[in-house]
Amino acid sequence: MAANRPVFFFDIDNCLYPKSKKVHDHMSRLIDEYFMKHLDLTQEDAYKLHQEYYKNYGLAIEGLTRYHKIDPLEYNRQVDDAIPLEDILSEDPALRKLLQDIDTTKVKLWLFTNAYVTHGQRVVRILGIDDLFEGMTFCDYGQNPIVCKPREEMYAKGMKEAGVTDFKDCYFVDDSGLNCTEAERLGWSAVHLVEAGDPLPAVKPCKTQIRSLEELRTVFPQFFKTS
Repeated sequence: MAANRPVFFFDIDNCLYPKSKKVHDHMSRLIDEYFMKHLDLTQEDAYKLHQEYYKNYGLAIEGLTRYHKIDPLEYNRQVDDAIPLEDILSEDPALRKLLQDIDTTKVKLWLFTNAYVTHGQRVVRILGIDDLFEGMTFCDYGQNPIVCKPREEMYAKGMKEAGVTDFKDCYFVDDSGLNCTEAERLGWSAVHLVEAGDPLPAVKPCKTQIRSLEELRTVFPQFFKTS
């Protein structure tokens, strides 16, 4: 096994499972309810503020911790950890096969998420792939200020935790165009996942777009087992 393997960073939500599973819809509803309850907002105002924070900071919780006295770990308990993932997701043998076909003597598999660690661990456990990754870089909700993609510091954190120093040794797949744009700007090899049936963005956020994770076999054939 190469001592200095490149790292393949995988986003989790709407990437390792299809967006059509609507996990994000459950999450958005719980976020809006949290805003309504803790900030005493109407449903319309809660939705607007949620979207504003998401657009400006990449995460609703970052706006909440910047401008409101909320406990981010309690927020995580009431939002991410309250999503009934066990009722929505299930083991994915095809995904497991794809990941197992990657030659981990040549590249390290690493999770890279804006979720808190508890949510990330839950998702990969339910999908039946938690044993295939060597680690996870997550958004630490206990940190102030909160750092998440697409902030440059988050990519630096991912590289440090995954043990890679050269930007050109970083490979990345994410459903967020913003995250892919920043990764490519830094020198990572970024792949934007746009689920089949969803419209492609008017401007490509990075050079490579795919409709399915299976396409990674042809995008990065050097990392897949040949036999």
